[in-house]
Amino acid sequence: MHRWRTLDGRPPRVIAHRGASGYLPEHTLPGYALAAQQGADVLEPDLLPSRDGVLYARHDYGLARSTDVATRPAFASRAREVDGARDWWITDFDAAELDTLRAMQPFAQRDHAHDGRHALPRFAAVLDLAARVGAEQGQVLPVYPELKHPQRCRARGLDPVALLAAELLPRGLAGSQAPVWLQCFDHDVLREARERLGNPCYALVEALPAQPDARDARLRELATWARGIAPDKRLLWDGRGRDSGLVDAAHAAGLEVHAWTFRDDLGYAPFADVRAELRAAFALGVDALFCDFPATAVAERAAFARR
Repeated sequence: MHRWRTLDGRPPRVIAHRGASGYLPEHTLPGYALAAQQGADVLEPDLLPSRDGVLYARHDYGLARSTDVATRPAFASRAREVDGARDWWITDFDAAELDTLRAMQPFAQRDHAHDGRHALPRFAAVLDLAARVGAEQGQVLPVYPELKHPQRCRARGLDPVALLAAELLPRGLAGSQAPVWLQCFDHDVLREARERLGNPCYALVEALPAQPDARDARLRELATWARGIAPDKRLLWDGRGRDSGLVDAAHAAGLEVHAWTFRDDLGYAPFADVRAELRAAFALGVDALFCDFPATAVAERAAFARR
């Protein structure tokens, strides 16, 4: 049996980043279902609220990039000028209005055959799907939401932590053993969510101190409240693909490492392709990987285990 270098010695988990977003438009129920079918271990929705306080699985505060809102004459008057382009803010729409929109593939190089076919799912629907599919598979299928733009939402009178609590508490999905893990770049908000709900928390990080002693001190501080870190994968190695020491340092502090984002079709330099990049991450002992193409990561994990 292969001996993994993960913190718990188990195989690294494949996180379906925005669902199977490499194949279908991001954040759709069919995309999450496809990810589970492909063997993903965790479903990852980003969360943003409607104007009337309903959480939706959506990555962008603006709707133009990943929905068909620009084609809806009824909503034309709500367009805002953002950096020289028209966009529509999700917090300008009630839930009933968001339910009428359809998802679009935001990456030009990916398949657009499903554009306009799938609704924008409410967070409640993602939780329901995970519970149903997990039961069908005979396993627990965790959901791993990211709270997006929390301070921007609060400035508009919408508290994402309170809205999250309103979804999780009635379902019995709060607490350290709940199959709902939380993530956010705003660590103050993430700590607040942990204190209120008790769910496992992973601190998203784009940068860490370059000096090892300062980095390790930062990791030890995070370990006082977080179960792990979710770093940009570029922090795992230097520009030539050599180990930066981050995974070992995080493990020494008792932190899991969930790295993002692995994509078949872009962003795997300095490696030859995404499969080589995945193998490098497995070799480091990364505990989980955010992946747009779950099937690729699942297959490469199985091949790595046979080595």
